Amino acid sequence: MFKASNQKEVSTKLTKGLLDVIVLQLLSLEAMHGYQIIIKLRKNFGVYFGPSTIYPLLSNLEKKGFIGSKWDMSFERPRKIYRLTTDGQSALNFTGESLAIICRKITIDTTPNQNATNIPC
Repeated sequence: MFKASNQKEVSTKLTKGLLDVIVLQLLSLEAMHGYQIIIKLRKNFGVYFGPSTIYPLLSNLEKKGFIGSKWDMSFERPRKIYRLTTDGQSALNFTGESLAIICRKITIDTTPNQNATNIPC
């Protein structure tokens, strides 16, 4: 049986590996500041990524043109609000299609071996 600790490890590895895609997906739903992204990641994926991970990632995505930012001065402290760009949406679409292809390629046919498991893609 696959232990819960192993499940958590696999989930964490997948989330880390797809972090840039996950952040683009979050920003496709709404513009938000870095701390909001950290909270959403923890809530939705159960993995904590701190500022030292998220802000360099956001900077990198911005340099690539996938996200844009603007300072919002309406908060008590100014906050940099990130939003998905058209290029970011294109990258997100391409990545989604690529992940679907990968999932189809690694799906196991259960006909020959009833113990095999299909990967839910």
